[in-house]
Amino acid sequence: MRVGTTSGDHRTGAPAGPSFDPYVTLPELVPLRTAARAGDWPAVRSYLVALDSVEQLSFAVGLLAEEDGTEAMFEKAAAEHPGDPLPRTLLADRYVRIGWAVRSGARAQHVSRDQFDRFHEWLRRAERILIEVCAEQPAYAPAWAVRLTTARGLELGQAEARRRYDRLSAHHPHHYPAQTQLLQQLCPKWGGSWEDAHGFAREATVAAPDGAHTGALVALAHIEHWLELEGPEATAYVRDVAVRDDLRSAAEVSVLHPDYRPGWHWIGAHGAFAMAFSLGGHFADAARHFAVLGDRASESPWHYMRDPKAAFANYKSASANV
Repeated sequence: MRVGTTSGDHRTGAPAGPSFDPYVTLPELVPLRTAARAGDWPAVRSYLVALDSVEQLSFAVGLLAEEDGTEAMFEKAAAEHPGDPLPRTLLADRYVRIGWAVRSGARAQHVSRDQFDRFHEWLRRAERILIEVCAEQPAYAPAWAVRLTTARGLELGQAEARRRYDRLSAHHPHHYPAQTQLLQQLCPKWGGSWEDAHGFAREATVAAPDGAHTGALVALAHIEHWLELEGPEATAYVRDVAVRDDLRSAAEVSVLHPDYRPGWHWIGAHGAFAMAFSLGGHFADAARHFAVLGDRASESPWHYMRDPKAAFANYKSASANV
């Protein structure tokens, strides 16, 4: 569908926009960026190995992979420390980001053959590195999480993506970054089905401990479904009481549960619920998530909106006026 602030859109002027900069919304990450931009590998590694969860490590790996030019530092560190999975995983993820920038975020029919060729070459370079890392360190979650992205980009299919996820989840059963990657693979745009996508989101939410991020997968799946629909059909979908109740149930056992452990994914998780509820005009439900977020936002899922800042600000304002 054409993406904008439709399907429950309330325009109430131009309130101050949120910050989408992770280094502003999560200032504890600033030393990591400083070290990366200085090419200070020892400082980068010290920061990363001190993290207390594999979810945080995967989050930080993904963030560093977005930094232009860091591949030179990662290549040097990987060559100097061939037994360390960290620099190799960072390098592979950086190659994936370079490749995806070449491909662009357009649908396949709008990507040229040359773009696809160069995109796949970067992903194959990443995959060769990751195969070695996963063979040596089969429980190393960050590498398996990146391999879910390469599986999707190289079009290796649903069964292979599931296999990779199963390998990771055998050691880390509720790894939210990997779950979000598999959810993408299970959507129709990547060869899956809505039955698969919604089924995985709900099954993973039920299986996760109360207070895990996993419930946000339910919101992300509904957002993805809304994106594939057009006009009145899209509006009817997100306004449906069954969708609203599905979102409510998932929120209660995840980000709104007393045992919720925010980590660094809390902004994206609350944002997914805030956006999904708002799209359906369920602003009283969205208000609980906007109250937690304040003016903090993450790129995903708001990047699906034509003007992410305006969408966030307008929906937040609408939720405050119910």
